[in-house]
Amino acid sequence: MSRVAKNPVAIPAKVEVVLNASNIAVSGPLGKLNLPLTGDVAIERDGDNITFAVARDTQHARAMSGTVRALVSNMVTGVSQGFTRKLTLIGVGYKAQAQGSNLNLDLGFSHPVNHPMPEGVTVQTPSPTEIVLTGTDKQVVGQVAAQIRAYRAPEPYKGKGVRYSDEVVIIKETKKK
Repeated sequence: MSRVAKNPVAIPAKVEVVLNASNIAVSGPLGKLNLPLTGDVAIERDGDNITFAVARDTQHARAMSGTVRALVSNMVTGVSQGFTRKLTLIGVGYKAQAQGSNLNLDLGFSHPVNHPMPEGVTVQTPSPTEIVLTGTDKQVVGQVAAQIRAYRAPEPYKGKGVRYSDEVVIIKETKKK
């Protein structure tokens, strides 16, 4: 069994967890999330903790026990605290503006880039060069951040582009004559 799966997931006071044979539903103050389950992992609720065990003794079931535990832990954290991802625009004339559920970007192209936000992800622009994405689903927030970054990834010579706020871009030295 996975070492990760041996740790139980603590359930906060404001979070409700409903276990079925084929689904686990987690709801809290920030929203609701569902995870379909297979028969590989046995999930049990013991008061304020959820424990995970291998249902079948196969390599896949042992690997999935840790994966399912991490997914459920992220679901509990998402509906209670939420997830945030910050992006920074580096470059002359690069700017972002949030308009409802859309993000308008000027990234040095001949046209503006309009990125629609999926359901469950909110976008804020505290300044024209900062983007803050928040949501309950960690995978969706990270995927949207990666899609926005992919419009203009940081280039290695000047560092211009869209980068995560904690990302370090190693600048290459230019060619010498």
